[in-house]
Amino acid sequence: MNTLNSFGITDTTFRDAHQSLLATRLEMKDMEPIAAQMDQVGFASMEVWGGATFDATTRYLAEDPWERLRQFKKLITKTPLSMLLRGQSLVGYKAYADDVVDAFVERSATNGIDIFRVFDALNDEWNLIRAAEAVKNNGKHLQMAICYSVTESGKMGGPIYSLDYYLDRAKIFQEMGADSLCIKDMAGLLSPYDAFELISALKEVVTVPIQLHTHYTSGMASMTVLKAIEAGVDVVDACLAPLALRTSQPAVEPLVVTLRGTENDPKLDLDTLINLGDYLESILPKYREYLETPKVSVIDTKILSHQIPGGMASNLISQLREADSLDRLNEVLEDIPITRKELGYPPLVTPMSQMIGSQAVSNVLFGRYKMVSNQVKEYLTGMYGRPPSKVANQIKDVVFESFDTAEIKTINERPGNLIEPELKRAEKEVADITSDIDEILIYALYPTTGMKFLRIKHGLDLNADSDRSENHEITATGTKEVPVKSLKTKSFNVFVDDTFYKVEIDPINQNVVSISDGIRNPKPTRDSKPAENSNGELKSPMPGVFLKYLVEADQQVNRGDPIAVLEAMKMENTLPSPKDGRIQSLIVEPGQTVVKGDLLAIII
Repeated sequence: MNTLNSFGITDTTFRDAHQSLLATRLEMKDMEPIAAQMDQVGFASMEVWGGATFDATTRYLAEDPWERLRQFKKLITKTPLSMLLRGQSLVGYKAYADDVVDAFVERSATNGIDIFRVFDALNDEWNLIRAAEAVKNNGKHLQMAICYSVTESGKMGGPIYSLDYYLDRAKIFQEMGADSLCIKDMAGLLSPYDAFELISALKEVVTVPIQLHTHYTSGMASMTVLKAIEAGVDVVDACLAPLALRTSQPAVEPLVVTLRGTENDPKLDLDTLINLGDYLESILPKYREYLETPKVSVIDTKILSHQIPGGMASNLISQLREADSLDRLNEVLEDIPITRKELGYPPLVTPMSQMIGSQAVSNVLFGRYKMVSNQVKEYLTGMYGRPPSKVANQIKDVVFESFDTAEIKTINERPGNLIEPELKRAEKEVADITSDIDEILIYALYPTTGMKFLRIKHGLDLNADSDRSENHEITATGTKEVPVKSLKTKSFNVFVDDTFYKVEIDPINQNVVSISDGIRNPKPTRDSKPAENSNGELKSPMPGVFLKYLVEADQQVNRGDPIAVLEAMKMENTLPSPKDGRIQSLIVEPGQTVVKGDLLAIII
């Protein structure tokens, strides 16, 4: 990390750049060829891990995230490696127990992370205390991030996100032991002159280095970076041009030319950077599907209204496309600022961005607050910390209308204090698969998709739905080609007369891979109406990952009782029974990917 007397650039090519543009799909094999060359450039640090990479590698890419980090550390020996850590949420979407936080930070430090950029989606120090202590205990650089946000004005100021708000956060974070501070402008909302005012004021009240992380979404990022440099910022984030602009960071190459010969000259070699960019140009065409958007414009001026950060935008488009509802994107974008205001103006950064975004999607597709994720419900009780502004009481009433008021407990202390230790339980639950602490943490963070990944890695299951079209088998040392069914195998629910079958199709050659044993669906009696029979079918309302059932076969249930949990847009949604009756059939397995309309359960 640079000192106060020098200026540097942190490269984000290997993490946030492809998270913002490619939904975090860049494979390690496509980064390895230039990692050592990137190490020689002279960056202040390189962000290579954290954020969504941990989830994406296990869920989509058939890669071990710990092995990815170790490989980066092996190839990059001079430049400090940085990661993004979501405070008590680590690299997940919920608050984890303190023992998991301690273990994850220790293993991240051991495996290669030098700089931990730690943030909380609500800028609430309650959710930062344990992670900050863990970083310091491991002797690593603690960079505490302040999430930058605005209200409707699009400018710094107003009753919430004023200059005083940011100065207050900075002073608190420095007192907590921060070695440096980062202004994390995840949606590209920081305007140039606001940046100059903010950085100048911060320099008057804190003594640690200040770094700026911004996105190009609104088109202001390059101007904002320059004004921040004029104000004395110590480090800024940028990335190689092929993965720059749009919802990503500013490009490093024009910044290097702009600063050449000035007192802030980073002295990076332009020809080397251009050559590295040429390599990326050669491999990125295979990721073209993730670069496709319905917009022609490189910038999105509507960001000043909907305020969606880059990583959230790419995932939002992907989810709507899978739900065959991409034509409703503008409706979702219009709903997001309304939902954000109703939920207390949280900064739109993970996991709050996922909560607000998924809620807006649900509002558009199913009606406002007709479907609410478990995470949003927990947020409303305070389990994610203290909102910047008061949540609308009418929203709480709508969300919790089916709950007994005695069941709703408002949290008035650090949420981490209320979570029982989780690591020992995770060790026991994967004991028949692994005793490796890194793998145990994969499961502890993502019980459903993590377990699925570990079973594939250890040869207990085949990988049937990786994003990549090649055939791979995960091994302890990486991946190898094997003659198994296509990794894009898809499953479908098929009815023949009164019998249900699960059929798996290989979309590459259109061959049937497998057909399950038939499950009889009850025939309607003469007095029954087709509509009543259809009401007994619990179907997936959207694409996602099926997590678990909350009932057992033959169990009696009432209309509205919780039946199953579906993960959609990385949020957990509890699905209710469509009628009174008895559970006849539970159709899918935990961890299975489902599409909109897939049958999950039959109630008779």
